[in-house]
Amino acid sequence: MNFEEIYHEHKTLVFNLSLQYVQNTEDAEEITQDVFVNIHQSYHTFNKKSSLKTWIYRITINKSIDFIKAKNRKKRFHFITSLFFEDGSDLKHDSPTFNHPGVLLEQKEASIALFNHINQLADKQKTALILNKIEGKTVTETADIMGVSYKAAESLIQRAKNNLAKKINPNEGNKL
Repeated sequence: MNFEEIYHEHKTLVFNLSLQYVQNTEDAEEITQDVFVNIHQSYHTFNKKSSLKTWIYRITINKSIDFIKAKNRKKRFHFITSLFFEDGSDLKHDSPTFNHPGVLLEQKEASIALFNHINQLADKQKTALILNKIEGKTVTETADIMGVSYKAAESLIQRAKNNLAKKINPNEGNKL
């Protein structure tokens, strides 16, 4: 399979998965581009211990998490420098954007709140929840993509659901 075929077969998967992490189409497009640059540069190292699709999922997850961490570091740096320098940066008051094409206007506020809670989960819990509940992957597929055992994936999903339930309604407990 050549790179062009890989791109056309997996571009929607990569974009949609990265969109679940960043909830912003521009950021998801940037991550998608980074993923395919990485695939193009490292396809020769793909060892076929897992499927190509699983390998692409892993790259997308890692690029998405790295993108979020880099963006957060940049915001912290600009905020700190704005404390010391009057001209600061335009990012000091940058609020997160929520630009997800699959969310209707009426549902946007509830979706923003839900994704804010999901974004507070630990990376592995967030990944397991996104793969299982949003992407619709089975626990087995989630485990394979994450490179963990079935039991570990099941545990991550359950912990994510419990932590999310506590964040959404601290008095209700586990109702997801």
